[in-house]
Amino acid sequence: MQAWYRSRALYDAVMKLVKSERFDEAVKMAENIPDKAVRSRAFNQIAVEVAKAREEYSEVLSKAIEAALDIDKKEETTKALMGLAFEFMEMGRFEDALRIAGHITDVSNRSKVEAEVALRLAKRGDLGKAMKIINGILDEDVKTWATSRLASEL
Repeated sequence: MQAWYRSRALYDAVMKLVKSERFDEAVKMAENIPDKAVRSRAFNQIAVEVAKAREEYSEVLSKAIEAALDIDKKEETTKALMGLAFEFMEMGRFEDALRIAGHITDVSNRSKVEAEVALRLAKRGDLGKAMKIINGILDEDVKTWATSRLASEL
């Protein structure tokens, strides 16, 4: 229980550093969070905020992915990666969202992220790329859903 309380306190400190855009310090502090799920949440927030600040974020994004993959429960790993992918999708960083999705081992959830990326690309007019992504979706139900949504968007 002590580790969780320490993790929570460190997470709060990391978020204060992130808010003041002291990203390097936030990364160093986040590395010391003992609870793997809390550490992952911290790295996800750091990666998102660094990207929003239009700073170089590839290294911290890799750390966020690694932290999510380090979580012991697969469901929590999937949740962390999906949340991160959707955050990057919201920023229009579709290649990063697909990169993150590639680490999701649950085929259905990975397919859902890929479908959302494809539909957002289609809305922006990039139908060729959207269809390429949809055609690569492994979950047939999600692929069918994405194809029908794409057709209704046109």
